[in-house]
Amino acid sequence: MATSKQQSKPAGRQEIHGIERLGLRVSSMINHPVAQIQRWVTIHRLDTDGDREWGEVMGVLSETDGIDMTFNDDESVTLRWEASAEEDRGRELGEVDAVEEAPF
Repeated sequence: MATSKQQSKPAGRQEIHGIERLGLRVSSMINHPVAQIQRWVTIHRLDTDGDREWGEVMGVLSETDGIDMTFNDDESVTLRWEASAEEDRGRELGEVDAVEEAPF
């Protein structure tokens, strides 16, 4: 009897596209605890951020209710937002805010 050997393909890295990479970076910056405490974050455009990707992500952000965008001279964008009713309720219950240095 002949046995067939199955060749397993090496586990390759799955490449993420520029729009996904930028979206993940922006999402991570917005959701960072320091940004959530101060309710603002500045997103800097990197050399790896293409025009199409940058425009698409900025377009999505501009259509999001409750976010104020300020386009800065250095091609960065500052996002500001108000606390949601749920966040305000947590503060009323006595949550303690710890301030740390932002990684960006």
